[in-house]
Amino acid sequence: MKALFIDGTSITPKVQFSADTGLLLLEGRSIPENPEDFYLNLIAWLKEYYLSQDDVIEIHFKFEYVNSGSTKFLLELLRVVREFQDQGRVTLIKWYFEEEDEAIQELGEHFSESLKLPIKIIPVV
Repeated sequence: MKALFIDGTSITPKVQFSADTGLLLLEGRSIPENPEDFYLNLIAWLKEYYLSQDDVIEIHFKFEYVNSGSTKFLLELLRVVREFQDQGRVTLIKWYFEEEDEAIQELGEHFSESLKLPIKIIPVV
């Protein structure tokens, strides 16, 4: 399976999904005009990875800003994680936020609580 690397822009996050290591990173701002076009590829890649690999997956979210349209698709991505965790797959999720950014912190906490996912919420100084 090929890795998925997308350079970040002023409106989309950097994406580094390594099939070799099982490390997935989304970092930056997520305010695309059409988040469906951006996130559906990531969701499809993640599903394919789960189906083709048995390794532990580690996902790092490092967002500066997320708009409501992106939130919907991040929720969909995390629902895929939940589905495979329910089937016994191990996924470690780390949600980073700037120490004073309550909105990003609360978004990670919301995802964790609503999906019953163990997301480690990590402040960055």
